[in-house]
Amino acid sequence: MAMNRIQFQPGLSMPEFLKFFGTEVLCSAALEKARWPDGFRCPDCGGAAHCVLQTGSHNVFQCQACRHQTSLIAGTVFQATKLPLTTWFLAIDLISQAKTGVSSLALKRQLGVSYPTAWLVHHKLMQAMAAREARYTLSGEVQVDDAYLGGERTGGKAGRGSENKVAFVAAVSVSDAGHPLRIKLNTVSGFKLKAIAQWASQNLATGSIVYSDGLACFRAVTQAGCTHQSTVVAGRKPNAVPQLQWINTVLGNLKTSLSGSYHRFGFRKYAQQYLGAFAYRFNRRFDLRALPQRLLIAAAQCRPQSQNSIRMAAEVHC
Repeated sequence: MAMNRIQFQPGLSMPEFLKFFGTEVLCSAALEKARWPDGFRCPDCGGAAHCVLQTGSHNVFQCQACRHQTSLIAGTVFQATKLPLTTWFLAIDLISQAKTGVSSLALKRQLGVSYPTAWLVHHKLMQAMAAREARYTLSGEVQVDDAYLGGERTGGKAGRGSENKVAFVAAVSVSDAGHPLRIKLNTVSGFKLKAIAQWASQNLATGSIVYSDGLACFRAVTQAGCTHQSTVVAGRKPNAVPQLQWINTVLGNLKTSLSGSYHRFGFRKYAQQYLGAFAYRFNRRFDLRALPQRLLIAAAQCRPQSQNSIRMAAEVHC
């Protein structure tokens, strides 16, 4: 069997990571470049002329036009952190390079911090990943399927009616040659026509050709200007339905990732963060070495999130 070049590509090794981001000075320079790739811009007036004040642990930039001051980490995922940037950058590397993801407990051990701190770092970075994924839509040929996170509780309902299951739509766009390009994994309120129509309008480009199994709700993608073609599976094995081959593969990989890395997490609260993080890594799998830098840019451009705001946002998704 020929070697899969994507699977066996070199990532960013730990010696290379330490060379590029091993000190606070290197991390600060990288964050400044990620936040202002074309040079400093005042968040208040947009001015470029500035001076740098050496106060505290992070540089403060003062606009020479309006005198507005902003620190290097203000307005980013790192805002108000007491951790050194080297710790954050190590977390970015670990989360981005792990194909199946990394748990907060594993982060705790690798970073040398408390579990609550590791949990917060993990969720802030997953928020940045999920926010980045929300910017993209799928187009062309798209395979979709219904799926659930979680399982029935002892004494509770079984099947789709289980109180501990979270419904989500899995979709993958396929190239003309039949290879997977991008995926979308989005929680939905249920598999009803209205919910799928809303999902399609937010996640599919007009004119897409959508392939699904016989679940009736997926007909609603036509309301978003897409063409729908259904194939009744009727108990056939996934590899016997080529129209759904890649979406079944993606769901299999997702199940392996979640069960292998996360032995327990709040499906009802945090499903979208974990799904978004998986999709983020999958959609950038072609250049594993660049993933830490790309996640740094996402974190630098993502609005800050406190622990309370993360938990409150999770409650909204419940």
